[in-house]
Amino acid sequence: MKNYIIITFLLLGLTACKTTKTYKAKTYKTKTYKANTYHKHQVKPKSKQEQIVANAKTYLGTRYKYGGTSTKGMDCSGLIYTVYKKEQIILPRVSTAMSQEGKKIALSKTKKGDLVFFSTGKHYKINHVGMVTENSKGVVRFIHASSSRGVIISSMDENYYKKRFVKAKRIL
Repeated sequence: MKNYIIITFLLLGLTACKTTKTYKAKTYKTKTYKANTYHKHQVKPKSKQEQIVANAKTYLGTRYKYGGTSTKGMDCSGLIYTVYKKEQIILPRVSTAMSQEGKKIALSKTKKGDLVFFSTGKHYKINHVGMVTENSKGVVRFIHASSSRGVIISSMDENYYKKRFVKAKRIL
């Protein structure tokens, strides 16, 4: 009798865990957007400039490393080189050579993805580069790799960068 009770409880326990509800797979309507399909819950594809800026922002907080081009560490031109390369745009590896590419534009006309160049040394030689992330109401913000703070976003309103700004260039 004792064995019969134990077997009954075991069978009840095993069948109690079984679900009787059937689930259907959820389907989404798809729409066409410039030959790409996406689901309602997905974000529309970004412009190349927005994608480059978004890629650059993934490196925020990365430590500074001279010559670096990865999440382990990067320098200013390494950041720009890496994020443009991800979009199949190959730029020179150093800021001085980068400054020779693209079309020169006024700082006030910059848009996301444009490059800003600085001379931070004693001589009037370009040795630092950043990429515009925002130009709103006359305030230009840019992402760059600072030797003291790593990859950060700064503002052209900061005296340090305002005094050392050389030129802005549009690559795209």
